[in-house]
Amino acid sequence: MDAKTVAAHWEGNAETWTIYSRAGHDKYRDALNTPAFLEMLPPVAGLKGLDLGCGEGTNTRAVARLGARMTGLDIAPTFLRYGRETEEQDPLGIDYVLGDGQTIGFPDASFDFVTAFMSMMDMADQQGVLKEVARVLKPGGFLQFSILHPCFVPPTRRNIRDERGEAVAIQVADYFDETEGRIERWLFSDIPAEERARLTPFSIPRFHRTLSTWVSMIVGAGLVIEAFGEPMASEEVAAAEPVVADTRVAPIFLHIRAVRP
Repeated sequence: MDAKTVAAHWEGNAETWTIYSRAGHDKYRDALNTPAFLEMLPPVAGLKGLDLGCGEGTNTRAVARLGARMTGLDIAPTFLRYGRETEEQDPLGIDYVLGDGQTIGFPDASFDFVTAFMSMMDMADQQGVLKEVARVLKPGGFLQFSILHPCFVPPTRRNIRDERGEAVAIQVADYFDETEGRIERWLFSDIPAEERARLTPFSIPRFHRTLSTWVSMIVGAGLVIEAFGEPMASEEVAAAEPVVADTRVAPIFLHIRAVRP
């Protein structure tokens, strides 16, 4: 599957995704994943950053509020429309640009840092994307990205629950199946059933890679890994948002930070 096909899938998802994520239904993002990502992020005030696969811009805006001068890049025009409309209403100095990670349309050494919130595992030719990221980073600049944890969320994963419905273990399979755009279909789990019945599920191309492949690709792009993160919901967060409680059994997300020497 090529980037053009990936773009078509994400453009088809963008309207529903934006409406329901902005309505608070992306619990994993809001309650756990983004807060952990921002806690791991080095100081960015005064730096120039690129958010790769920015979507409708929620996370781009979060980084901009830390003082960074941000550009958001995405392949779906509808996401960018929402981002630009929000920028007009609440200006943070963010530019939103149409494009994909395989050909980032900026000169060499344009950015102090690059972020990618849960987008890299949905991109074709991840090795090429990482090389493009390294190209647009200034020497000493960093990439920080989050993905589905390759070890604990391979193509096949199932929660094992006790009699109370609480996750106590996970079952995983197909870890070595490095898929090339396998389509996964789902909606945010806490959308009310009557609304879910009226919605078309998201159609998400996924390019699963093993952990060793991710490390090899990062190193092959000339980047040096300096930090891993595996966010786990605290007891308080899990009690407040039970949907994320399964991250106390095993991580769902992996955060990686790598530097261009």
